[in-house]
Amino acid sequence: MKKTLFFLFLALQLGAQNPNRTFLHLESKEDGIEIAVSDGYYWIKVLADHTVETSFIPKGETFNPVSHATLLNKHVAQYKAVENNTEIQLSTPKINVVITKQPFQIRYTNANRQVLFTERLGYIKKDSTEVLDFNLTQEEKLYGGGARALGMNRRGNRLALYNRAHYGYETRAELMNFCMPIVISSKQYLVHFDNPAIGHLDLDSQKNNTLQYETISGRKTYQVIVGASWPELIRNYTELTGRQPLPPRWVFGNFASRFGYHSQEEVEKTIQKFENDKIPVDAIILDLYWFGKTVQGTMGNLDWDKDNFPNPEKMMANLSAKGVKTVLITEPFILTTSSKWKEAADQKVLATFKDGSPATWDFYFGNTGIVDVFKPEAKTWFWNIYKRLINQGAGGIWGDLGEPEVFPSKVITAGGKADEIHNIYGHNWAKLITEGYRNDFPTQRPFILMRAGYSGSQRFGMIPWSGDVSRSWGGLQSQMEIALQMGMQGMGYMHSDLGGFAGDYFDNELYLRWLQYGVFNPIFRPHAQEEVASEVARKDIVTKAKAKKSVELRYQLLPYNYTLAYQNSSTGIPLMRPLFFEEPKNEALQTVADTYLWGADFLIKPIVNPGITSTEVYFPNTANWFDFYTHKKYSGGKKATVSVVEEHIPTFVRANTLIPMTQVVQNTAAYQNSQLDVLAYLDGVGRSQRTFYFDNGTTPNAQSEEGNHELLVASLDVSLKKISLSLEQKTTGTPAEKKGTITLYNCSISPKTVVQNGKKIPFEWNAKTKKLTISYTHNQEKTSIVIN
Repeated sequence: MKKTLFFLFLALQLGAQNPNRTFLHLESKEDGIEIAVSDGYYWIKVLADHTVETSFIPKGETFNPVSHATLLNKHVAQYKAVENNTEIQLSTPKINVVITKQPFQIRYTNANRQVLFTERLGYIKKDSTEVLDFNLTQEEKLYGGGARALGMNRRGNRLALYNRAHYGYETRAELMNFCMPIVISSKQYLVHFDNPAIGHLDLDSQKNNTLQYETISGRKTYQVIVGASWPELIRNYTELTGRQPLPPRWVFGNFASRFGYHSQEEVEKTIQKFENDKIPVDAIILDLYWFGKTVQGTMGNLDWDKDNFPNPEKMMANLSAKGVKTVLITEPFILTTSSKWKEAADQKVLATFKDGSPATWDFYFGNTGIVDVFKPEAKTWFWNIYKRLINQGAGGIWGDLGEPEVFPSKVITAGGKADEIHNIYGHNWAKLITEGYRNDFPTQRPFILMRAGYSGSQRFGMIPWSGDVSRSWGGLQSQMEIALQMGMQGMGYMHSDLGGFAGDYFDNELYLRWLQYGVFNPIFRPHAQEEVASEVARKDIVTKAKAKKSVELRYQLLPYNYTLAYQNSSTGIPLMRPLFFEEPKNEALQTVADTYLWGADFLIKPIVNPGITSTEVYFPNTANWFDFYTHKKYSGGKKATVSVVEEHIPTFVRANTLIPMTQVVQNTAAYQNSQLDVLAYLDGVGRSQRTFYFDNGTTPNAQSEEGNHELLVASLDVSLKKISLSLEQKTTGTPAEKKGTITLYNCSISPKTVVQNGKKIPFEWNAKTKKLTISYTHNQEKTSIVIN
């Protein structure tokens, strides 16, 4: 009976190919192969050893070579193509494509010949849509599709590909601001459907082991990418679509932000409160009221309301002198009641109707048109507005409503009809801004906060956030999944409005737990509607004191966090990482989002429900782990119940690794690379090596230019009788001085001497707690410290 069922399953699988498609002939090209079939042709290009691109061009269509997402389309990789009577095999060192001639089928395997996935019916033409249809294996989990709140395994969902805001969402949001046509499998391959037009991504919603990509029009092109590990897979994907430029260092500080500041006086008093309470802050974000007194009717003014902001240049200059950047919200909508409407209409910078007239429609903020960011003249017009604001002193740009929030199908842009370019509007808006910075402000790293984007938007420096989340425990509960998923899709800076945005729910416990989670987020930015204060400095005395501790820890972690940013810009690896990165074969971890890794060496368990006094944590088996606060040891590969206190969330550090930290400063303008504290939790015999990254925090491309950055290799070697540490500069130039404190917890030996480069130095030893503290100075190419 079992054999009968097996052969029935096999027959169903083999019988799933498109019966109307037959193989005609093969032609080899420089970068791949072209296969003629009865209803069109396939073009399979080799983009890299780990990436192949497959396009189907139906009869009567011409191939469109334009990709808005990818960068490797001109790359020529090495490959082999072999044909026999029954099949064609295209092989690279990392990926193979096997084409069966009759019945026609394409399947993809990795270097070990493990089948990843297979074209089932391939291309299908329906009445109003076109479909690409594939087989899945029964056991694989699926991730991707952009930003959603669905559960970590997104298999079983049919996902709309239409960027749209979901106001006040909590634990489930099927459609959000970033709808990216990406599927990532637990089998460690990634498929990117390279077409921006709207449609659907069906992740086996019918439970028949089928993946379908459905679109209204455009390219039938997809890339298949493989990797031997999760970091390698993401590195390969971001090689294809681009990597995030290193943001300015101040971006890793604390933001003051709310909806919104109504006047220059309110802005200045808010920052003064931070200073009076000695709460670190690096930026203040101005929402809608900088250009209008009312929310409705003023959008598109894109200039200061001089009644309430009489001297914005002086305001921003004074803030900048204190080390605080000013970030301004902008939208692409130009209301017909705004001061810019006539100018925008006369200069023809707006999207149009079919007759060429400016397209207008009603939405919440008023009757509006939209800037055509695909039109060269409109890009220039829009950028000149930003250029003026930056010259006035704006330190960053916030692009809001860029889905676009309301964008009727009948609207036409220079890039195509609304539905064809809807999902890449925010993508191209960010591109416009980053290119403007590159041309007119080449010595500045831009800060571009955006609510909507597309595959590859990270290469424009876009900093995404998770939209108008509910100010509720349910809103907090979905944030880890969203950030982890987006990090795997190249958008490593996905973060949330800390404390929650939508609604007037007042709960200081929720606020504190969200901020405690935010310490271990790419961006630390409390933001909310103004009914309940979002800024730490505007909380009651007790809450403010507790929240201040989270802000201070954020600043203490600056060397660690900045190194994570460097790693992301160099390799694409996200700052927040799922646990299955550590144990890829542990199926139980493939759906876990409530615990995650912050970089390689912090294990974080956010508290997302009220009144919690204990919680269960799984500790990855790649190391033992220590409680960051109590210094208690937990064995890797096991679960444990840990106590939960109100002062912080459960935070653990990998054993036998060096963690870089620094002292608290009022903002990053006062931060010095020379101030470097290092801590480690020792656990028997072990070795580790970590590389810390430093630069001036402002120079673009500093990490790729010799002399503009510093790489410091920190090594730790723990044996039974001695402990050795070293700091070694790996970049050219004069050694950059470092000084601070080295703190070793759980030290297994009672030290008699501590020797730095052959000279004894003083130390503090607590025999009861086994804590060793050393003050050091590093001012040469290599500093070695030996503890006996």
